[in-house]
Amino acid sequence: MTTARAPRRTGQVGRPGYDLDSLLAVAVRVFNDKGYDGTSMEVLAKRLGITKSSIYHHVSGKTELLDLALARALNALFAGTTEEGVTSGRYIDRLEHLVRRSVDILVAELPYVTLLLRVRGNTAVERKALVRRREFDEFVAGLVKEAAAEGDLTPGIDPMLASRLLFGTVNSLIEWYRPQRDGSAKELADAVVLLTFDGLRRSP
Repeated sequence: MTTARAPRRTGQVGRPGYDLDSLLAVAVRVFNDKGYDGTSMEVLAKRLGITKSSIYHHVSGKTELLDLALARALNALFAGTTEEGVTSGRYIDRLEHLVRRSVDILVAELPYVTLLLRVRGNTAVERKALVRRREFDEFVAGLVKEAAAEGDLTPGIDPMLASRLLFGTVNSLIEWYRPQRDGSAKELADAVVLLTFDGLRRSP
C-alpha cells in the first residue's frame, strides 16, 4: 500500500496568521465549492484574504494542497482497516466495524472525504488517490468474500459488487449530511448497518 506523505508543519505561523492546517482547511472548502480545476492561487489568496506569496510560505502551490488534503482523507480511512475490530473476529463483524468507523471518519473529516470522493483522475495527484481508493475497495471486497466463506452472507453475492453498494451508501452521506442537523455519527452508522446488514446477513 502506498504511504502518503503526512502534512508538513512549518512550526511557525504564516505572516497573516495562517498556519498550514488552517490554510489547508480553507483550501479544501474552496476546492469543494469551485472544483480543483476551477480554483487558482489567486482565488485561494482572495478567499484567505492574503497574498499568494503568503501561501507559498507554506506550500509549493495548489497541487501540494490537494495532495495533502487527499492524503488526510485516505490515511484516516486506511487507519480504520488496522483496528482490532477489523483484524480479528468473524468477518461479518469486521465488515460491520469498518462500516461504522468509516461513517465516523466521514463525519469527522467531511470536507476532506468529500474532496476525495469527487476527484476524477484529471491530475497525477488525483490518479494516485484513486489508486489508493481502489486498494481500499479491494480490502472491503476481501472482507465480504471471507464473510461469505464463513457462511454469514446470503449465497451468491458478488464480493466486489456488495462492497461497492455498501460503501456507496456510506459515501452518499457527503451529498446531504450536515453536522448538527442530521444526527450524530453513531446514529448514522446505526442506520447504515440496519439498512444494509439486515439484508446481507443470512436468516437463522
